[in-house]
Amino acid sequence: VAKDLGGSVGFIAGGLCEIFPIWGVLLIGALQNLIGYSSLWLIVTGKVPVFPLWAMCVLIFVGHNGETYFNTAALVSCVQNFPKSRGPVVGILKGFAALSGAILTQIYTMINFPDQASLIFMVAVGPTMVVFALMFIIRPVGGHKEVRPSDGLSFTVVYSVCLLLAAYLMAIMLLEDLVSVSHNLITIFTLILFVPLFIPIVLSFCEGHRDPAEEVLLPKPYQHDAGNPEQDTREHEVVSSEFKDENPEEVDSLEVPEGQKRIAHLQAKLFQATAEGAVRLKNRKGPHRGEDFTLMQALIKADFWLIMFSLLLGSGSGLTVIDNLGQMSQSLGYDNTHIFVSMICIWNFIGRVGGGFISEIIVRDHAYPRPIVIVVAQLVMAVGHVFFAMGWPGAMYIGTLLIGLCYGAHWAIMPATVSELFGLKKFGALYNFLNLANPAATLVFSGVIASRIYDREAEKQARQHHIQSHISGSIFSGMLAADESLNCEGSICFFLSSMIMSGFCIIAVILSMILVYRTKTVYAHLYGKSC
Repeated sequence: VAKDLGGSVGFIAGGLCEIFPIWGVLLIGALQNLIGYSSLWLIVTGKVPVFPLWAMCVLIFVGHNGETYFNTAALVSCVQNFPKSRGPVVGILKGFAALSGAILTQIYTMINFPDQASLIFMVAVGPTMVVFALMFIIRPVGGHKEVRPSDGLSFTVVYSVCLLLAAYLMAIMLLEDLVSVSHNLITIFTLILFVPLFIPIVLSFCEGHRDPAEEVLLPKPYQHDAGNPEQDTREHEVVSSEFKDENPEEVDSLEVPEGQKRIAHLQAKLFQATAEGAVRLKNRKGPHRGEDFTLMQALIKADFWLIMFSLLLGSGSGLTVIDNLGQMSQSLGYDNTHIFVSMICIWNFIGRVGGGFISEIIVRDHAYPRPIVIVVAQLVMAVGHVFFAMGWPGAMYIGTLLIGLCYGAHWAIMPATVSELFGLKKFGALYNFLNLANPAATLVFSGVIASRIYDREAEKQARQHHIQSHISGSIFSGMLAADESLNCEGSICFFLSSMIMSGFCIIAVILSMILVYRTKTVYAHLYGKSC
């Protein structure tokens, strides 16, 4: 519970992103990670006296809460750097977050620590060293305000690397599980995981000359008024938007110098209209959808709560499966439960990356609301829950595939949707509020609904078993009291809870459809082409 709360309560990280530079946020997260987990390591290894249980929970909370700073800093900076490619960026980042557990497990296996307490030491020191090395590199750099012609190829390369990495991880995990692999071979397998790190290094030293056709889309650096550089940036973005919406086909056909003249002409027209009072942005009561909202302003909007409850019901039902996957596979007669856990991690990764990719095609090519992809994902997830409920042959494999893909898609699409509807300025706070859906779903769906239904079915089977064995009531009562862990067998164990989760997904579909209907005009304005 302390760990889950630490990983979900990110209000402080979101708020600090608005005050401190990104490196400051990363530094705070690294210090929390180091202090929390290193203290646990000292206690577990007996180097310091054992703390009370509440103090141990506080340390776990502090250590795991550092992760929210890493997630927030990475997402906020990258979404600001690529505002026109939010779907792919969020999908890729959240996808690697899903793979991180498998990657760290492989590193731990390679290092071959003498005791399991060293795992806590690795978690304390490893991420902290990475953050210290990269905290001045991960930052908003600006300048990428429009889609470049080269973006398609760039994201295709990154997607290919992601899929290759996921397939490679799946292959080596299965290989190490099925056959005995030497430590030298494990070391080679693990070192290959670091090959993608050379891509940004090589690109940094081998960046070629940018196409002049792309330069016109970018703001010229170091030419802002020193008095108010932020205002100049906003003016440039408005002019770029006006330039794009005025007549995009005509503009695309212009030569670069002529296009720059066109920008200057539109700039003069815009400034003249502002001076005449045609543009009165300050007179409006609060922001409109597609502009920058604070968290308090977003909380009074119906669209934000539609996103929140759709995420809670859809993603929460998938998280219930992930939390109970071991018991579900055991109840259906599978022995190697860890295989399904590894599989759902990989499908989760592919769902996050694929969800960002597909939703970007929807908004970019058709100017249709991004949540339409969530509608499809939640419908498919409802079907996946039915497979788990019925317990048909092979249902575990199909259900794991469907739930993993669709659960992952939620966490690629919903953050991108929030950034589009409520802006980037307070994205850190908005994103971390959405994260509260996970602990809420764990508490209600998994901790109350699924667990109680499972325990009830297990008690029924235990009573039936003892009645069939002709055991007397008094002895039966004593054995039930002594038996602390009841096991349930068959599809009946999770039939009712899976059908309830499927029903939640249908409700989520309705909420998402309402969101799609309400945001059609917003997406048409953001991504539509002028007639």
